[in-house]
Amino acid sequence: MTARSAKPAPSRPRRPSAVRTPRAGRTPGGPRGLHTRLKRAWDRPLTAYYLILGGSLLITVLGLVMVYSASQIKALQSGLAPTYFFRKQLLAAVLGGGLLLAASRMTVRLHRTLAYPLLAVSVFLMCLVQIPGIGVAVNGNQNWINLGGPFQMQPSEFGKLALVLWGADLLARKQDKRLLVQWKHLLVPLIPVAFLLLGLIMLGGDMGTAIILTAILFGLLWLAGAPTRLFVGVLGSAALIGALLIKTSANRMSRLACIGATDPGPGDQCWQAVHGIYALASGGFFGSGLGASMEKWGELPEPHTDFIFAITGEELGLAGTLSVLALFAALGYAGIRVAGRTEDPFVRYAAGGVTTWITAQAVINIGAVLGLLPIAGVPLPLFSYGGSALLPTMFAIGLLIAFARDEPAARAALSARSARKPVFGRRQAGVRWKTMRRRVKKRPSGER
Repeated sequence: MTARSAKPAPSRPRRPSAVRTPRAGRTPGGPRGLHTRLKRAWDRPLTAYYLILGGSLLITVLGLVMVYSASQIKALQSGLAPTYFFRKQLLAAVLGGGLLLAASRMTVRLHRTLAYPLLAVSVFLMCLVQIPGIGVAVNGNQNWINLGGPFQMQPSEFGKLALVLWGADLLARKQDKRLLVQWKHLLVPLIPVAFLLLGLIMLGGDMGTAIILTAILFGLLWLAGAPTRLFVGVLGSAALIGALLIKTSANRMSRLACIGATDPGPGDQCWQAVHGIYALASGGFFGSGLGASMEKWGELPEPHTDFIFAITGEELGLAGTLSVLALFAALGYAGIRVAGRTEDPFVRYAAGGVTTWITAQAVINIGAVLGLLPIAGVPLPLFSYGGSALLPTMFAIGLLIAFARDEPAARAALSARSARKPVFGRRQAGVRWKTMRRRVKKRPSGER
């Protein structure tokens, strides 16, 4: 018997190594993928809404912490409880939160309805300030009304909000009638009413608030598309009037001379500006620690109001001040985004006016603390102590939130989110919950 030759088993063809290809719509990894994901997140419809809401709340909460830290020594020196200023600011923040919530839930039509009554009430209160026995002078500026007890009100702060709402409504109605192409309709009655508010403010000597009001006016004119020569003419006139007011006041001239000062100078006229720089310089990168400031022990005037940013730099360091700057930058960007993406002229003017107001006031306050601008005596929005400044500012933030929610894409995203949200406590027909993430349909009887 012959042995059969063993045949080798046929070898299986080797499969080529599978090349993984990214799925369609899947973001690649690495720095390029991270950039793509960040860009997608930045372009989402609700980005402006979250930036305004989150940024404003973070600034307010951090401001409460710093007011508590910066005002304790001032309160003790005045014979008050160490939490005196903090409790008043906390009360104002709670009331401001109610105003923010109310403004964020109001319709655009209701906001426009409030414009004229708010303007009339603001002008009336600003006139009352100049009546002896009613108006109260604080630090040489008579811009306050005593409400009884420890509470006072500064009507000029509400004048900012009134100018924003009334000016936006006026320009929107004129744009609907195609009247803004004529310069007389662009300037009248916006300029006369703004000059009325400025005159009432300057009667009390508060040039800092007048500068903010002027910035709001220029922001509205810029958004309305004022011609360059007209815009430059109004700007030149305002600069000339401002230079005249500064030249005729020794106090304002001394503040102008303190720009970039490193020495208190004769008569310690630059004491506040120099000690603000000392506070920032001693903070380092991470600060001396919350509550460990040395400048608030009587060296730096107004540590919890105009110069609270300096105390923040001393206690929280460069990291703390950059965080505050980043929050204000995010808030400003979100406001510009809301104003740029809307098709409603009133929303565009109002959002642009509020953004100009908050951004300009923050720049003027921080610039004064850094020694780059003269000390104007304006608080840091949402951050410094002062209920009269906090209440209208939080209402204005509520305006921006309402406008951000009212965008068509944002409305669609919010509607889709509410539609996907499960209703707890109710069993949907034909559906039973297997896990917290997945719904499995019930099988009909008899099916395997």
